[in-house]
Amino acid sequence: MTFNSTFNGTRRAFLGTSLGLGLGLTAGLATPSYASERRRCIPRGGIGMHLYTMRTPLATDFRGTLERLAEIGYATVGVSGRHGNSAADIRGMLDATGLRAVLEHVSYDILKGPGLAQSLDDLHTLGAAWPVVPSLPGALHSPAGFREAAREFNRIGRASREAGLGRLLFHNHGTDHAVVDGEVLYDVLVKETDPELVGFELDVYWATKGGADPAAYFTGHRHRFPALHVKDMAPNGDFADVGSGVLDFATMFADAHVGGVKQWLVEHDQPADPFATARNSYNYLAALRY
Repeated sequence: MTFNSTFNGTRRAFLGTSLGLGLGLTAGLATPSYASERRRCIPRGGIGMHLYTMRTPLATDFRGTLERLAEIGYATVGVSGRHGNSAADIRGMLDATGLRAVLEHVSYDILKGPGLAQSLDDLHTLGAAWPVVPSLPGALHSPAGFREAAREFNRIGRASREAGLGRLLFHNHGTDHAVVDGEVLYDVLVKETDPELVGFELDVYWATKGGADPAAYFTGHRHRFPALHVKDMAPNGDFADVGSGVLDFATMFADAHVGGVKQWLVEHDQPADPFATARNSYNYLAALRY
């Protein structure tokens, strides 16, 4: 299936849901209005920034970048690249700015190798809960490869829990949702990992672009998604500031609590102005009702 047909189908599903809710407004007093049902909001403590978005200013002024994020209103960050700083250095800067790290992206090869223990120690130093595998090697992109990864994920997740941290999380890209030999690769991980040991940091842009429905994952696999990457999609399929694109976040997030979402981490892979992206995206999420 092409991206255009997948995306159009996903958008039609979102628009259809919105249309059906809109028709309910005219059905009489016995039908509650959609506006009255949209009472949920994202807790301010749950709105974070995945620091990959801010990699350019972080490279020259790590602390100053954190200070500006805190001034915008962000409460948490996902660490992705330290830019020459130690875990202790970053923790000190976070504490000084009032921000809190909730996770760190660490490569699959490091976590499945002898670097695991140090990575878990560093998470404690950062004050973060979750180690995150940001991607899997291309050589593993088959059902057999993902089953191998699932076994490793369970082992790493057990080590994380035994170290007093949270579950191991996996961050997806579009290719992780491909169908190979009749199986959705991402679903292999969901089905063959222990929910007590492994969860998922669902990137809603990449899931949608890969042909998946993020909302269906929330309801179909309860409490598996403690963190999200929230990025928007421009009409042409490129990245967009959250709230400026075509993804229907209000509909998507209606069952996020069922999926166990605690952290909504903003991400934009190619921001023209990282701080403008940070402000625009925060303001949208802070005002969102669903």
